Amino acid sequence: MYKFRKEERLCSKKLLDELFHNGSSFLVYPFRIVHLPVSSSGILPSQIVIGVAKRKFKHAVDRNLLKRRIREAFRLNKEELLYSFLRENNIQLIFSVHFVGKEIADYSFIEKKLKVALSQLTKAYVKKTD
Repeated sequence: MYKFRKEERLCSKKLLDELFHNGSSFLVYPFRIVHLPVSSSGILPSQIVIGVAKRKFKHAVDRNLLKRRIREAFRLNKEELLYSFLRENNIQLIFSVHFVGKEIADYSFIEKKLKVALSQLTKAYVKKTD
């Protein structure tokens, strides 16, 4: 339940191209979320890709730190905020979380904002399913 499995990572180049060309996006500072519903028959309700710009964070140590914090916040909150909703409505989703902030944020800030972003993501599909 609280694991972040390899199957949850979005690695397919075909799906990544489709996501960034056809996906919808919104901004919850410091994140830009791009999402797209898919009709794949996967076991998991969603797949995610996490990105931090090399242009803003030159050192790999800083990029990796931010990605670890985002991954951990997602791992702990995905079930209650996202997966339960996606399973109820039978929705398969791929999305990306890009960190667009200018400074390294601490974990509590990242977790709080990621919760807001995941809630907003589910609201986007409440409107479409009603």
